[in-house]
Amino acid sequence: MSTTPLPTIDPARTALLVMDFQNGIVPAVPDSDALVERVKDSIADVRAAGGTIGYVRVAFTEDDWAAVPEHSPSFSAVAGAKMLHHEDASTQIDERLTPEDGDVVVRKIRYGSGSTTDLHQQLDERGIDTLVLAGISTSGVVLSTVMDAADRDYRVLVLSDGVADPDAETHRVLVEKVFPSRSQVIDTAALRGLLGAA
Repeated sequence: MSTTPLPTIDPARTALLVMDFQNGIVPAVPDSDALVERVKDSIADVRAAGGTIGYVRVAFTEDDWAAVPEHSPSFSAVAGAKMLHHEDASTQIDERLTPEDGDVVVRKIRYGSGSTTDLHQQLDERGIDTLVLAGISTSGVVLSTVMDAADRDYRVLVLSDGVADPDAETHRVLVEKVFPSRSQVIDTAALRGLLGAA
């Protein structure tokens, strides 16, 4: 957890990004049901405060598979095995976290939430300057998005109990040692307090 003072956030300029919470990924992390419930509560908190909810999912079309270079260590295997087809049930967002009308929803084909999507354009159009991150996995989409968002000068908050990874030690190192230099690490209860105080 961050020891620096918590920021003041403007809910109208804040987006909670719910990243890769899809049917084929959620079961891969420990205590996934509890994780989903915490994120569901944070979605409700951000909605109630007037913030934006953004959903990111990883899924491929046939053309996306064909465009993956052989030297891509992660995604050439995905393409070769024809995994994560955009219409498969495994790539659909967990029904407990279903998007609503007006939410931002993007489909990505790499780790980061913004490198292969128009996410940042959509957020810019809404005047978003603060990102709250929840996602699976900590070492994948969360790490990539923290780095990218920090470089883009967003105010970035990572929900320590809203991110998870199949590897507990990797998760710990990122949350405790890497993310604090580029973001503020808070938990879902602290987010609720920030939104209520705004």
